[in-house]
Amino acid sequence: MALAAHETVNVLVPCGALGIGVKEADVFAGLEGTHAIACDAGSTDSGPAYLATGVAKYSRDSVKHDLAILMRAQAQAGIPLLIGSCGTSGSDAALAWTRDIALEIAREHGLSPRIALLYSEQAPALMARRAREGRITPLAPMTDADPALFSACDHIVALMGPEPYIAALEAGADIVLGGRTTDTAVLAAVPLMQGAGAGPAWHASKIAECGSLCTTHPREGGVMIRVGRDDFSIEPLSAGNQCTVTTVSSHMLYENSDPFVLVEPGCVLDTRQARYTAVDERIVRVTGSRHEPRPYTMKLEGAVGGGYQTLMLVGIQDPEVLAELDRFIEQMHEALVARVRQTMGPRAGCFDISLRAYGWNAVSGDALPAGTPAPREVGLLFVATAETQETATQIAKTCNPWFFHLPLNPAQELPSYAFPFSPAEIERGQVYEFRLNHVMHVDDPMELVRTAFVGAEEPAHA
Repeated sequence: MALAAHETVNVLVPCGALGIGVKEADVFAGLEGTHAIACDAGSTDSGPAYLATGVAKYSRDSVKHDLAILMRAQAQAGIPLLIGSCGTSGSDAALAWTRDIALEIAREHGLSPRIALLYSEQAPALMARRAREGRITPLAPMTDADPALFSACDHIVALMGPEPYIAALEAGADIVLGGRTTDTAVLAAVPLMQGAGAGPAWHASKIAECGSLCTTHPREGGVMIRVGRDDFSIEPLSAGNQCTVTTVSSHMLYENSDPFVLVEPGCVLDTRQARYTAVDERIVRVTGSRHEPRPYTMKLEGAVGGGYQTLMLVGIQDPEVLAELDRFIEQMHEALVARVRQTMGPRAGCFDISLRAYGWNAVSGDALPAGTPAPREVGLLFVATAETQETATQIAKTCNPWFFHLPLNPAQELPSYAFPFSPAEIERGQVYEFRLNHVMHVDDPMELVRTAFVGAEEPAHA
């Protein structure tokens, strides 16, 4: 049922990601007239390790701190609480970890919510079969959907849209903890469920996905979105913060390849006709957001564990080395690789040695223009990657004397670069990588989702 002309569905978005910090006073002050609390809890921003291992990026203490505030607010207001992409990756293990924290909070605070769990992890063998059936399409830079790609993954998740959240609320959930979900879907669910315009709901959710990142003070808590039939407005929760036309409209550029078009499960958000108007110093109203239905797809993310790494680090202030840093690093790399091959032979297996000069070009890896002034100092990071942790560490130990004492020119006395740790070798553990950037075509938004319900009386497992 559509909203009346002047009605809105109001969603409090307390932060950009559960665990980065929720301001209790702002949340409780914003509860009046609010229909739901919703936020994201995951991302691929920090790499594949969190999906491959099922371990969360943020600490248990930080997630529990934020979730406790939100669960108490939910209970006080009697409104739904929705959390998407639990435990960073949204894998089954990450969702179970968040579930146990929620149950622990419920017992400690005397709360009794009905909690829905939305699982979106997929069996690699099933996804390989779907690929053989032609139901999976690659996204750039991937060029094919070879079933072997899916079979090789340790863990695969499918990004949910809003429909599983709506179904869970309709089934009586007070709190919905979701597996991997698009950032916007978890925020758009309640407005769509209660009849808000689809265009405004998706657009408001995109702007609010990172909490106060769409404000003049991006670290100042969260925002409130009020979604109507034909428009939406957005304002900060903090009284000292502001949303402006610039801060709101520019968020369409955030993590989006097209500043006007956003692809979501089952639809495209088109903001080319959107108009942003300042209601006052703190609030922005947006009109003209358009929703275009399209065949329903769910993005797949997959990760796998690979080799192992051992690190070493030195600091270099030698002005002669720094003046010819590129030559120094090139000849050091050649010397280290040769030493490993000569000393360890076939026992080294398939290995790689990387040298990264922080303070020079370690971030980009690009060659710097001729004439670039020499840095005052650099931190030179050694990374050995090998098939086992023991081999990676033995490679580092084999390279140790040359890495710490290689002169710029053979005739020079041996230098001694500054090493901050003893022992010098730091075992980093296994290396992980993403293997998928694909979408699966589904007949039903619930096709890849499993739903379960728990109550506060359930035992915690963490």
